[in-house]
Amino acid sequence: MNKLLLLGDQDAAYATGNLQRGGKNTAASDHAWATTRAVAADAVRAGWDRSSFVHVMLAGPYKAGQHARTLQHRRGYDKAAAWLQRAWDGAQHYVRSTDPITTRQGFHAALAAFRSRIECTPWNGIAGKTDLRNLIARMDICSQAGSWDHTVSERDLAERMGSSRTTAHNSNQRLLAAKLLRQLDNGSPTEGARWMLISRLPSTTSHHWCTPKGPKAGGAMSGPDVRQPDTGADIDTRIAGQLMHLDAFAHHGLGGSGLTVLAALAERDGQSLTELQQSASVSRPTAYRQLGKLKTLGLIRHDGELYHLSLTALQGIGTQTPDCDTPVTGWPDTAERLGTAGAGERRRRHHEAQRVHWHHEQVRLAERRRAAHQAPLPHPAVAQRQYVRADGCAIDPTTGDVIEGLYMASDGCWVWGAA
Repeated sequence: MNKLLLLGDQDAAYATGNLQRGGKNTAASDHAWATTRAVAADAVRAGWDRSSFVHVMLAGPYKAGQHARTLQHRRGYDKAAAWLQRAWDGAQHYVRSTDPITTRQGFHAALAAFRSRIECTPWNGIAGKTDLRNLIARMDICSQAGSWDHTVSERDLAERMGSSRTTAHNSNQRLLAAKLLRQLDNGSPTEGARWMLISRLPSTTSHHWCTPKGPKAGGAMSGPDVRQPDTGADIDTRIAGQLMHLDAFAHHGLGGSGLTVLAALAERDGQSLTELQQSASVSRPTAYRQLGKLKTLGLIRHDGELYHLSLTALQGIGTQTPDCDTPVTGWPDTAERLGTAGAGERRRRHHEAQRVHWHHEQVRLAERRRAAHQAPLPHPAVAQRQYVRADGCAIDPTTGDVIEGLYMASDGCWVWGAA
């Protein structure tokens, strides 16, 4: 709260771009409104009252109150105070309507609720499956940290996801744009960047203070609550988190679609093709292709219209069926048959080589900076006292002999000629 109040939103964590009808750009005002709401929410949690909040934002020389002071200068105190009061009332209602997380048990309960929403959300396409892997990896990290704030580098995240660093970076950008993720800092030379996973709760009511100008159609946080339709998506993210880093689920292997099909059957065994389309969020051709692969490997069996996991499918051990004469004996064997064996090891070696190269570059740059700050070498024309005899003659620094004809002049420089 101190940093946001004193210095403002330096990292643009609350910045949003909004181009309204007619081409009017309201990004700056929306950013100021979001920052003010964030400060108000922190002030409510700290025990402030509304008058203290208004006084601090208008009277104090704080960066977060600059927009309110500009509004006061242009339109008067009453308009600015009303604008701040709407932000305060909306933040106060939000804080009171949400259960604060005060214990580690409370966080894990909130994380379980977030996980259930992720599992019931359709993640369509290759990008959607990649974002699902990203969120699953981050939920595991947050579970260990006991907080929505967590530290992870892109390379470590990519290894957890079973993807390249570029894929992980692009997924981060999509999640940042979807407001499911926030980057708190850029990290340090020894630690990864700090992130915050955002558990968004649906709004239940619409209030007159939810927008900077009161009730307004299409305004931020306005409008009636709309219940999300039941899409039928339902997977087991814990199983997906255990399998997604394996070579068998690389891009050219089973991939994200095969991962969600197995996770959907692990959540509810015995589904038809149509049901798997919805529960795994895959298209009909993709479902046919992945089910064909899994049947050939002996990981699932087809009974009538329903598909069932083999008894040891989650360990990568197949079962002999009419569709599979030689079932796989483990996930390494599965990766060998799919042609993706060694993908994870190659990725780890590549990342390790990048880390070593980065470390060497940092050492080289540090040496250059150290050399630049050292005292500069004297000019060759300037005589150094240790190489000058009492009578002004020059002394060879290698042999110690006198150099004939070379003397130190009155200005301290070498000169050829008579002394």
